Amino acid sequence: MITIIDYKSGNLKSISNGFKKIGAEYKISDDKEVIANSDYLVLPGVGAFGSAMENLKPFRDVIHEHVSEDKPFLGICLGQQVLMSSSEEADGVKGLDLFKGHVELLSGDVKIPHMGWNKLKICNNSPILEGIDGEFFYFVHSYHVVPDDESIIAGVCEYGGKIVASLSQNNLFSTQFHPEKSGIAGLKILKNFTNLEL
Repeated sequence: MITIIDYKSGNLKSISNGFKKIGAEYKISDDKEVIANSDYLVLPGVGAFGSAMENLKPFRDVIHEHVSEDKPFLGICLGQQVLMSSSEEADGVKGLDLFKGHVELLSGDVKIPHMGWNKLKICNNSPILEGIDGEFFYFVHSYHVVPDDESIIAGVCEYGGKIVASLSQNNLFSTQFHPEKSGIAGLKILKNFTNLEL
C-alpha cells in the first residue's frame, strides 16, 4: 500500500489524483501507525522549509525507520528539499538529513520562483526515471538542493545554470518537479515508483 503523508504542507489532492490515474491503491494519512506499516511512502510538499520541518516533527522517526528498512520513499518538490540536512531558507532548522547536503535560493539572471516546464536530463540511472530522458516536467520552486555527494543526482535541468531535478539513493527517491502535474511522463515516474520491488 502507498501512503501519502499528511503533514499539512503538501498538495494532497494533486498527488493522490496522480496515483488514481495510474490505478494505484493509496491512502492519505497522518496516523503514525498507518505510516509505519506502509510499503511505500510519499512526501509531497508546498510552502516553506521551516514550517514544513515543524509539521514533520511527529513523523521524523517513522520516516527514518521506513528508509532504514529499505522500503521505497518518494519526496516531491518541498518534499525533496526537506530530505536534505539544512536550508538557507530556514537558518538553524535541521532537515530530515536523509540526503547529506543543503538547500539554496536559485541564483543567476532568472525569474524566481522557477515556474513552468523544463527539460529533464538524466545523469545517473534511477529506477523511477527508467524510460525517461529529455522529457519536460512541471516545476514551481524558489530553492534547489545541493547534495554533498554528486553521485546521487539522478537528473538535472537548466535554469540559470544546472539545478538538481531528481535525487536517487538505494530506496530513497525525490524530484524537485511535480510528476503528478507533468502529463504522461510524470505518471510514468509514479508508475515506476509503484513497481519497485520490495
